[in-house]
Amino acid sequence: MCVTCGCGDEAGTRITEVFEESQGQPRQGDHGRAGGHGHTHGNAHDSSPERTRTVPLEQQVLAKNDKLAMANRVWLTERAVLAVNLMSSPGAGKTTLLERTVRELGQRAPVSVIEGDQETLFDADRIRAAGSRVVQINTGRGCHLDAEMVGSALRTLDPPSASVVFIENVGNLVCPALFDLGEDSKVVIMSVTEGADKPLKYPHMFRAADLVLLNKVDLLPYVDFDLVRFLADAGRVNPHVEVLQISATKGTGMRAWHDWLCRQVAGAADTAAR
Repeated sequence: MCVTCGCGDEAGTRITEVFEESQGQPRQGDHGRAGGHGHTHGNAHDSSPERTRTVPLEQQVLAKNDKLAMANRVWLTERAVLAVNLMSSPGAGKTTLLERTVRELGQRAPVSVIEGDQETLFDADRIRAAGSRVVQINTGRGCHLDAEMVGSALRTLDPPSASVVFIENVGNLVCPALFDLGEDSKVVIMSVTEGADKPLKYPHMFRAADLVLLNKVDLLPYVDFDLVRFLADAGRVNPHVEVLQISATKGTGMRAWHDWLCRQVAGAADTAAR
């Protein structure tokens, strides 16, 4: 449950491994549940007594999530598995980026994917077709993944040592920044079509990021996007964040992205060896 955004318990989370059958069609089946997770936005001006419990409930929810995230982190570290949490608004290009990354990075390190969406297996099917094992988490009306969901998906995936697990979070620039999943790195994908004001409008997301991928830079000549302003504002919100300019469709900047990932994989292996 996410008290911050109003998620409730009405809709169950489904975790599904997607794989080939003889007819080439994915099979759907629940491999586990990571707790109920629905979404009910109430009146922002509701004066009911329950509103006074929002802050302590939020603290309890996040404390429980942090405990489960730490268990995920230990599980991943023991196996020298790098987990990367990919976050963005819908349409920024996360899945296209993942498809290309799976095809190209798979030559250098084993890759598997946890896909987060409210409904459908559309993106999981695309990732499977690109050559990666994938587990789909459908959150119902939930607007983000949490540590319990990811822990269940990791046990289903059982990724090999010295591999990369990408977690494609639900498209949302707010709540995913609040929930630790046990990942090693948080990466924000931002498209030039979204406007340059996002770092200041969604500071928590950019402050949480270890890396920002500015996607669709091939469209810069055709959109009103102030690159200088974007880079300056991202630096103001998070002075330590690295920004890479890429085009997932054209391939621009992908080598730098792959090199960044390989450095993180090496770091995960060093940590596990200590």
